[in-house]
Amino acid sequence: MTRVFYELCGIDEELRFSPFCWRVRHALAHKGLEVETRPWRFTDKEALAFANHDKVPVLVDGETVVTDSYEILCYLDRTYPESPLIGEGLAASRARFFKYYAERTLAPAMLRTIIMDLLNAVHPGDRDYFRETREKRFGRTLEEFHSPSRGLVQLDAALEPLRGLLKESDFIDGESPAAADYLVFGNFMWARCVSSADLVSNADPVHAWLERMLDLYGGLGRRAMRITDIEGAYR
Repeated sequence: MTRVFYELCGIDEELRFSPFCWRVRHALAHKGLEVETRPWRFTDKEALAFANHDKVPVLVDGETVVTDSYEILCYLDRTYPESPLIGEGLAASRARFFKYYAERTLAPAMLRTIIMDLLNAVHPGDRDYFRETREKRFGRTLEEFHSPSRGLVQLDAALEPLRGLLKESDFIDGESPAAADYLVFGNFMWARCVSSADLVSNADPVHAWLERMLDLYGGLGRRAMRITDIEGAYR
């Protein structure tokens, strides 16, 4: 049985930068599951018609099709219960909290910092779509929304509770990583892949956690293509 994972790509098919797809990438590695990855672009809606969905991540596992990163993590726990990702009870509540923390607190701060880098990382054929949809969402142009100084201040404040936690444990989930770590780390992989901006200082406990996360699963995150690997090639 072949598992197929559709994930967002940019100006190079190997530039995979979606924070939601990185959640799933690490969840699959956590479970020790092999998967065939297929690149997908923002405007390639027809490629996902079989899933009745218009965005990635999409996981095809035999006859089962699962969309939405958090739902994929839940599916992996139900179908492959060894090495739980989310757990039950309070553990599940914690994971869901960090999902919203990543999406509603960290992502907006990061986006203000990296939005123009992100535009450059998007495939040229997707840039008009990206600009139109994001400017409609923000109610302003990308250039007006872009504010690295404001974004970094916002991010620094948002990371304060995470710093406290990571001073006491190596991972958000404790002695070893699980869903909460992957849910948050996906955002940092998003920024790492598309931008060279320094989001945290080397002395920050969050930085030490990031280094540990990058080394997981044979350096899955560290080996990922970055915009800096190909900068200038597609301008």
